[in-house]
Amino acid sequence: MAVSLGTLRLWDSVLELTKKSQDKGSDPMIWAIHLSSQLNSAGVSLPSPELANLLVSHICWDNNNPISWKFLEKALIFNIVPPLLVLALLSTRVIPMRHTQPAAFRLYMELLKRHAFKLKPHVEFKNYEVIMNSIDIVLNLSQIFGTKVNDPGSVLLEFIVAVVWQLVEAALGDEGLLELTKERTHIWNVPQDMEIEDSGGYGGKRNEILQSRNTVMAVELIGLFLQSKITSRILLLARRNMPTHWRSLIQDIEVLAVNSSALRNSKVMTPETLLQLISDDHKVAPEGKKANYLQEIHTIMSSSAGISHKVSGSSLWIPIDLALEDAMDGSQVDTTSAIEIITRHVKALQALHGSSWHECFLGLWMAALRLVQRERDPIEGPMPRLDTRLCMLLSITTLVVSDLIEDEESLSQNNINCQITQTCKENRRMELVSSLQSLGDYQSLLTPPQAVIAAANQAAARAMTIISGINVGSSAYFDLVNMKDIAAGNLHHLIVEACIARNLLDTSAYYWPGYATDRINQIPHGVPAQVPGWSTFMKGAPLTPVMTNALVSEPASSLAELEKVFEIAVNGSDDDKIAAATILCGASLIRGWNVQEHSVYFITRLLSPPLPANYSGNDSHLIAYAPMLNVLLVGIAPIDCVQIFSLHGLVPHLAGSLMPICEVFGSCVPNISWTLTTGEEISAYAVFSNAFALLLKLWRFNHPPLEYGVGDVPPVGSQLTPEYLLLMRNSQLVSSGSLYEDRNRRRLSAVAKASCPNPIFVDSFPKLKVWYRQHQACLASTLSGLVHSPVHQIVDSLLNMMFRKINRNQLLNSVSGSSCSSGPGSDDTSLWPKLPAWDILEAVPFVVDAALTACAHGRLSPRELCTGLKDLADFLPASLAIIVSYFSAEVSRGVWKPVFMNGSDWPSPAANLSNVEEHIKNILAATNVNVPRLFAGISSPFTLPLPLAAFVSVTITYKLDKASQRFLDLAGPALESLAAGCPWPCMPIVASLWTQKAKKWSDFLVFSASRTVFLHDNDAVYQLLKSCFTATLGLNNSLVSTHGGVGALLGHGFGSNFYGEISPVAPGFLYLRVYRSIRDIMFLREDIISLLIQCVKDIASSGATTPKGKQETKYGQLSLATSLTKVKLAAQLAASILWISGGQGLVQSLINETLPSWFISAHREETGGPVSMLSGYALGYFTVLCGAFAWGVDSSTSASKWRPRFLGSHMDFLASALNGKITLGCDPITWHSYVTGFLNLMLGCMADWVVEVDVEVLKRLSKGLRQWNEDELALKLLESGGVGTMGAAAELIAQTDS
Repeated sequence: MAVSLGTLRLWDSVLELTKKSQDKGSDPMIWAIHLSSQLNSAGVSLPSPELANLLVSHICWDNNNPISWKFLEKALIFNIVPPLLVLALLSTRVIPMRHTQPAAFRLYMELLKRHAFKLKPHVEFKNYEVIMNSIDIVLNLSQIFGTKVNDPGSVLLEFIVAVVWQLVEAALGDEGLLELTKERTHIWNVPQDMEIEDSGGYGGKRNEILQSRNTVMAVELIGLFLQSKITSRILLLARRNMPTHWRSLIQDIEVLAVNSSALRNSKVMTPETLLQLISDDHKVAPEGKKANYLQEIHTIMSSSAGISHKVSGSSLWIPIDLALEDAMDGSQVDTTSAIEIITRHVKALQALHGSSWHECFLGLWMAALRLVQRERDPIEGPMPRLDTRLCMLLSITTLVVSDLIEDEESLSQNNINCQITQTCKENRRMELVSSLQSLGDYQSLLTPPQAVIAAANQAAARAMTIISGINVGSSAYFDLVNMKDIAAGNLHHLIVEACIARNLLDTSAYYWPGYATDRINQIPHGVPAQVPGWSTFMKGAPLTPVMTNALVSEPASSLAELEKVFEIAVNGSDDDKIAAATILCGASLIRGWNVQEHSVYFITRLLSPPLPANYSGNDSHLIAYAPMLNVLLVGIAPIDCVQIFSLHGLVPHLAGSLMPICEVFGSCVPNISWTLTTGEEISAYAVFSNAFALLLKLWRFNHPPLEYGVGDVPPVGSQLTPEYLLLMRNSQLVSSGSLYEDRNRRRLSAVAKASCPNPIFVDSFPKLKVWYRQHQACLASTLSGLVHSPVHQIVDSLLNMMFRKINRNQLLNSVSGSSCSSGPGSDDTSLWPKLPAWDILEAVPFVVDAALTACAHGRLSPRELCTGLKDLADFLPASLAIIVSYFSAEVSRGVWKPVFMNGSDWPSPAANLSNVEEHIKNILAATNVNVPRLFAGISSPFTLPLPLAAFVSVTITYKLDKASQRFLDLAGPALESLAAGCPWPCMPIVASLWTQKAKKWSDFLVFSASRTVFLHDNDAVYQLLKSCFTATLGLNNSLVSTHGGVGALLGHGFGSNFYGEISPVAPGFLYLRVYRSIRDIMFLREDIISLLIQCVKDIASSGATTPKGKQETKYGQLSLATSLTKVKLAAQLAASILWISGGQGLVQSLINETLPSWFISAHREETGGPVSMLSGYALGYFTVLCGAFAWGVDSSTSASKWRPRFLGSHMDFLASALNGKITLGCDPITWHSYVTGFLNLMLGCMADWVVEVDVEVLKRLSKGLRQWNEDELALKLLESGGVGTMGAAAELIAQTDS
């Protein structure tokens, strides 16, 4: 109580001193000195918020006279009272009374001009927090703005916004414009207490003149706040972090700018200037500093010119070329849509390059065209071919472009300015149009492959008929007339047609200069009016065999045509169902690029046909659909078809549709069969085997689960398991509906819901689950538990049938412990056991184990073993998958003795093994890979592990026909993987044996064998990676073009030379076919960093001259810009290779583990100076691009959910090192340039990332940067950190005031 009384007495004495001085007319300076002395004696901390309240209350309004205002001004000058608090107190009292107290309002604005633009002293007051809290209470800022963070800096920002808004509202009120503004949620200028109407002051005409001048001054002050370096930057913070309030303020200022007469009367501010200051284009320029070498690199690094300087346009898009080519490898499908992957790449590169969308679209089209041209001279083999590449060009790429355009158009709808929204829409579409027009200049890329010349001619002819004004009326014209007689089309015409089909263009594209080369005067005679085709089908023609064949061979041109076929497949007769399924799997799937996404969606839905309304049977309704399902399963089995489903992201959906089919038909007794209209009979075994083989192609079923995960990050490499596939499928059932969710995800969600709206789990399929658990156990350990089990009799029965021509007593006693000698001796397959397929599959591992054991002990010859296994696979084709997984597991265990491939017991590779070896050497030599220990000479006798010898011997008994192909497609990759994992030279031996079987596949088999070299020698992988870098950068490599670029990296794909032998492939192409087989890819992190740093040194090694001059800085023979461009190109390649090799998991382990370890470690080859600086920037660019590939630049994909965790961890490492908590061993210059480069790129190109980082980490980083005198970068970091760092940013802006 004593303190309170003492305080009251103190303020009473202050008030008494003020009144006496006022009455005496004392000098304000003397009053201020006495007052300061009195407060210091009383121990009052200055500036005093209490005194500010006292003096403002004293003036308003009993002492509203000049001497009182002068006293207040002196108190402000001597920092006896806090200026900002005084301004806040005055604003609540003076502005509402500005009409009756115009002089006071004028004085308030003068004080505002003097004290509101110099903020540095205010944030340095000892009681700064107390002052800001008082301002918050006076103006009620926290409640008005609703900010959750209420630190002093945030209050400072809100105070600046409030002052501007008070002035805006006052000016609007003075000119009667408030009614033109939208309904206000808060009115600023309301009297807070009973104020007197007038206390003297001016009157009459003089009062009006002063009010008018006050309004002009208020408008000019608003402009000053928006122009001043300090306050404008603080207001920019408000714009970023308080969008709703900022939008309301801007709308008020727009009304003022358009309608204010005071603004038009101002001599220092115009309406146009004010509108420019609040426009989206207005940027606050940082304070200029003297340029130096480091800042020059900063500038080049963050500019789009940096990457394009003296580098061909194609090199800008190397990551896209690599991603497209990588998707062509048919050895493994992907659960992530190629649309999502390519979109993520395009967004990342556009952000980092600062490219226009014209450049982006043109770069994307050209990369896709290069992809197609690399298949111009293909080799034969079981791999994706031209159809998959054309799918990527004409369907996937077009959908990527469509999604990018819709992405911007949907986001732009939230813009403040409707005119801006419309401009954005037009601009993005116009950029696409201009890019497609420019594309016509690249004729060498547009030459169509032989297989699509007819389609290209047809597209060109369509354009010519339109511009000629001819109404064809029927597609029969295009079907029957020789298109060469009308038009010579190319891939440009097909691309334009694909864009028109998806409403990206209209037919005005046909009138582009040079697009249509001529006009058609009339249709040639002799074309029938009606022929079977899509037009007659849409008019109601029935699905006769002739009509079906026509629709199978000609792709649909519209969604309506496919919808009609789908409707027939669901509701038609049994024969019509089969016909409709055949049509969907025909040309519309393979070459229907304009509707391909709908074809794959409809096929996926048909594999999960709906339950008929009147169905009442006990069995699954799928059994009734067996003929149609079998047509679909056979139709989509080819490698190209599976890859097309993969590119469209439908692998998880396909798995979800195939599992019920496998469960149902695998549980059927085999006497169920169906006869087709063609007379062909299909059994439950056939349907099951086709579905089961297709399902197993969707994950690497023969690989142990150990390979599926690395540490606590998402799986690296092969992550596909049945559970994972269903998890991905179920996750797509849920569409967030968010504005930021990508369009592709919404499409996939719609497909999932249409097929089956409920989640699917492996537990829903008990038979499949039992097999899968047994399969995993077989891979993990040796077989056990057969004796006296229910499977025992099935095993005996199968063995009897497989080896019925042999002395069964001797064989079976050795194999299964049975003495049973009874059994048929005939070849009649009807005597095989009549059991459900699942029961047979459960017994197959034991059967194969018994047969292999008998062969190892000499009781079964190799020929008899292979014949018996082939008979088993012919009886139940699905059993081949079990044989594959068993052999894979047994080879990895290494318990079987090798067998001699001598040509008598087992087939011999001697005829062409040396030739295969020589070709492998040539392929490796072309990429500068040298592995002498593997080629010391392959000498006889040639041996293979028994399971591998049996496996290859079984596979070469298959015919290379369409029926066998879908099962060889399953066994082939497993055979290659198995042989590659065995000691050298097992793979060349296997390749030699298969080249004897299939000579037309010899190039493919030799190439496959060459890939396995890299599994046996990590140094070979390093050499190959080094070749990728030297080829791309053109660094001292005599074997590749010195110009480097994408041509040197990927070359022309496969091809043959003049002698019919496989031509050497480019290093990047070879690596893309190698990396999936590398079991331990974690070592790639260190290798890629090492190669990147070495490339930086090589780039700079052309000389050692130090920089001279600001305009033409040179480092050796190369300018700084050119050197940095090549460095960025190397970083792009490094990021692409790392991302492709290990995906998100490898990127995250790089950022979380490898990079911190690299910076902490000491490196011997420290060079210092510019090389170290370039090394740091290379690593920064590499890291940002890796993150962009893994997580995306925004939050539209599910992968972005991992970003806060791993990016936050890395930023925490940077902050700790900057603040001295972690000791680094690397070159300080490299570290400095890495941190500044990484942060500059992230802030300039990936600003959304910063908001996800912990606020305290950002503040620590900012503090460390200021210790480096990187004040501007420290400020940008806080400015981009969202609401959490808004206050700290505002304070830092205030402190930059000089």
